[in-house]
Amino acid sequence: MKPSLLNARSLGVLSVFALSVTAFGAQADVMPVQNLTFTQFVPGNFPPKTLFQDAVPVGWTGGTGLISIDAPGTATLPGGPGNAYPVYGPFADPPPGGNFIQADGNPTFATSFNQVINGLTVGADYTLSFWQAAGQQQGFTGDTTEQWKVFFGTGTFAVDCSQPLCTVSTTGDMTEHDTNVMNTPSQGTHPWELASMDFVANATSETLSFLAWGNNGATFNEPPTVFLAGVNTPAAPEASTWAMMLLGFAGLGLVGRRQLKKRAVAAA
Repeated sequence: MKPSLLNARSLGVLSVFALSVTAFGAQADVMPVQNLTFTQFVPGNFPPKTLFQDAVPVGWTGGTGLISIDAPGTATLPGGPGNAYPVYGPFADPPPGGNFIQADGNPTFATSFNQVINGLTVGADYTLSFWQAAGQQQGFTGDTTEQWKVFFGTGTFAVDCSQPLCTVSTTGDMTEHDTNVMNTPSQGTHPWELASMDFVANATSETLSFLAWGNNGATFNEPPTVFLAGVNTPAAPEASTWAMMLLGFAGLGLVGRRQLKKRAVAAA
């Protein structure tokens, strides 16, 4: 007797399984960023809320101005010398743990911080992910908006604040991706959310840069404050992906048992 063909239900289960495998496995390479949670420093430890350029995180450069590295539980506390200021609370620690970046979103108060990424494959697609949040400095009022401008390449970028709103321009091989805009209420915060983007490598070594951007580049000082944590910190697959995977495996198991029963009946 010929083996029975898979019925429509079986094909549907296989389709779900195929989709789940595709969703789970078809991913770009993860960008090889070091010191992902800003916990390694030169020459050693630092007090909470130390300015970026004073803390000297391993692998990172730049970050002059009002950019500090916050330890868990310190976002609402004032820092040491240099005006590492507190934001309104309550403010939750980032989901991946570790230290995190606090940057003034007024373009005239802070610069970008950067890392040279080595060992890239030319033409390969690299995924970059991180957590972002927002707040407002204590003592100020007014609704604000915040986001991160992310640059990757061998070219350059520059900030021009000669107009009422600052603008950013790039030269050469420099790609810019912006995160979703966060809307922060007066004297409030915006919760942590995961940002993800893809970049194509055009050289074996390229520079990754983060620039805090508040109020669409306005220079008036409310001020918008932008947070960043857990660069490329591994995250569990989304619940929908797990559900699809489990459904696929369960369905295949059910199909297999039915086929075995049919063969046993036919052989009897």
